[in-house]
Amino acid sequence: MAYFLKRFAHMIFVLWAVATILFFMFRTMPGTPLAAFLDNTTTLEQQEALIRQFGLDKSLGEQYWLFLTNLMQGDLGQSFFFKKPVVEVVMEVFPNSVILTLSSLIVAYIFGIVAGAYLAWRRGSWVEGVGIPLVLTTRAAPEFWLGMVLLAYFSFHLGWFPSGGANSSGSNWDSNWQRVTSLDYLSHLALPAITLAIYLQGLPLLLMRSNMLNVLQEEFITMAQMKGLSTWTIVMRHAARNALLPVATAFALGIGGAVGGNVVVETVFSWPGIGRLLVNAVAASDYPLAQGAFLMITAVLVVMNFIADVTYHLLDPRVRVATR
Repeated sequence: MAYFLKRFAHMIFVLWAVATILFFMFRTMPGTPLAAFLDNTTTLEQQEALIRQFGLDKSLGEQYWLFLTNLMQGDLGQSFFFKKPVVEVVMEVFPNSVILTLSSLIVAYIFGIVAGAYLAWRRGSWVEGVGIPLVLTTRAAPEFWLGMVLLAYFSFHLGWFPSGGANSSGSNWDSNWQRVTSLDYLSHLALPAITLAIYLQGLPLLLMRSNMLNVLQEEFITMAQMKGLSTWTIVMRHAARNALLPVATAFALGIGGAVGGNVVVETVFSWPGIGRLLVNAVAASDYPLAQGAFLMITAVLVVMNFIADVTYHLLDPRVRVATR
């Protein structure tokens, strides 16, 4: 229990530190955050009223204390651009980022686990000689370049998939669940999810291969071979099961990292997610919205890190012994 409390306290400290950095960072940015409200017809009295409305007339210390107080109550402020609560704006697009992240991660990790186990079994063969450089190439390829290649070929050339967005113009749905399970939504999801999956599959594949090479040296694998078990049974039922723990914890970390790293993919495909929202908020000097988006990404990353740490602690007895 002491270990869990310590990790939880560490998580809270990280969230506070990030929130503090974001607060001061956005207030040192050039330009006025009220640019979305001001035009040639705005009078000086109206400008002063807006400054008072958003608390910008208070000292920096007072603004910081008000920011922390509101944050503990779940209030991230009012968006300058959308003119509505930040929480409401963020939660409108957050499910799209979660769906994109989970779908791409599931595809990437299923492929990575199976391919990594197979490459470990075929170590030293031509399959490994071709597979490893190919994996490293896809891992090193810029996401925006990979996305544009898929977009140019499968969308503009073949016309198989839409070129951007999450739904076709004019489409109406009775519920959000009906929207995200429709063929229209899935067709828009396909290309960004494939792009992200191709980029993400390198980590689980290489990690699984490395773990498998160690497991394949164990005595129980030699015993399984002596029993005459099939290759598939030895690799997937015996060796792979014992090599999965680090990959499983990497999956939890990958959720947090991918949510924060979807900015490029969401921008290329005009996917209405939290990464694209963050880019637009920074461009519009909407720092309440930018702070809220950053904090949401950080919260997901820190929470998933905490879950991965706790899971590893529970599943691996060696870690429990080492932390006593």
